[in-house]
Amino acid sequence: MKKILSYLIFLVCIPLAIALGMAVFGDRQYAFAAAAVAVLSCIPFFISFEKGENNTTRLVIIAVMVALSAIGRLVFYYVPGFKPVTAMVVITAIYFGAEAGFMTGALTALISNFFFGQGMWTPFQMLAWGLIGFAAGLLAKKLISSKVLLCTYGAVSGIAYSLILDLFGVIWADTYFNLSRYIAMVVSSAPFTILYAVSNVIFLLVLQKPLGKKIERVKDKYGI
Repeated sequence: MKKILSYLIFLVCIPLAIALGMAVFGDRQYAFAAAAVAVLSCIPFFISFEKGENNTTRLVIIAVMVALSAIGRLVFYYVPGFKPVTAMVVITAIYFGAEAGFMTGALTALISNFFFGQGMWTPFQMLAWGLIGFAAGLLAKKLISSKVLLCTYGAVSGIAYSLILDLFGVIWADTYFNLSRYIAMVVSSAPFTILYAVSNVIFLLVLQKPLGKKIERVKDKYGI
């Protein structure tokens, strides 16, 4: 039941909230959509909680992962397209579950955009990174056991993120889905997409093993 609720929130409620925000409030009033995505992304995570101190520790660790992900995005501010966000989101997801992965991706976009700039693109970034984290959580066992699959997922995630953001660009420009414009945007953003896909692979190769070991130690210590 909890999994079904998570699927409904992530795949139905959040996209509807973004669509409602754009339709009712317009592109200048992103606050409703961003707030709705932030709140909705946390619900499945907290529903999965059970009473116990280990869940408090789990929440603290995930909050740290969100902070590191946001800071990592800021550190590479001057290198567009080369960011560790996806890697941090994926690592969080494979060690703490799909719900934690979505929440980490969504909150990273929201928090880091207080520096990069908030706008109607924020909910789309929250959705994109959230879905990347959610899917990584579902594939956690396979991604942990195979470096090839992990790197492949990182590359595919970079492409998926770019495609979702290009979708936002088309809707923002035309107020509807314009296929010809979408194709043009996908083609024109190809260099960025390739760079981001490659950076995901690099950061996953560099960060997954050391962070994974530290996370496993903490999980064993606190019985998470």
